[in-house]
Amino acid sequence: MNGDRLDIRAMTVADCDRVAEIRVRGWQHAYRGLVPQPYLDGLDVAADAERHRERLLSGDGSAVNLVAEADGGELAGWAAFGPYRDGDTRTEDAELYALYLLPERIGRGVGRALLGEAVRRCSAAGHARMYLWVLRGNTRARRFYACAGFCADGAEEPFEVGGVSVPEVRYAKDLAAVRG
Repeated sequence: MNGDRLDIRAMTVADCDRVAEIRVRGWQHAYRGLVPQPYLDGLDVAADAERHRERLLSGDGSAVNLVAEADGGELAGWAAFGPYRDGDTRTEDAELYALYLLPERIGRGVGRALLGEAVRRCSAAGHARMYLWVLRGNTRARRFYACAGFCADGAEEPFEVGGVSVPEVRYAKDLAAVRG
């Protein structure tokens, strides 16, 4: 990670503005050319920060939000995970809901650290599997997850973004091997 020390910790309400900036910049970087540009250009950091505050303050605690804090206290990434969502039903499996980094932090170990901690916590909680959804065209993210031991399991579904249907593929990882 180029010498940076990294701490993974629980996200707080005080982090919401920075996490929103990470998420919006992450979307704008990762999804350029994959989702409509007007949608990406219209992403609003302040509105996103407010949604994060509302979720943290009113959530039932099942979703876990982590941040990666580099030396000097700079937040460099954010991950959210919890029970797998199958429609409105929750299962015994886990799901990575989100993993976003500042674009300039890609390739420096931040994503690996956040994902590793999410996998470790889900395994320790006894989840058998962890799932995530990724845009089919996001080859960088698909390689990243494959290197972390996740495999596309054949499930696909459309994801509507800015009035356009964008295909997502599901990846899964057996967590029993993590515990073993």
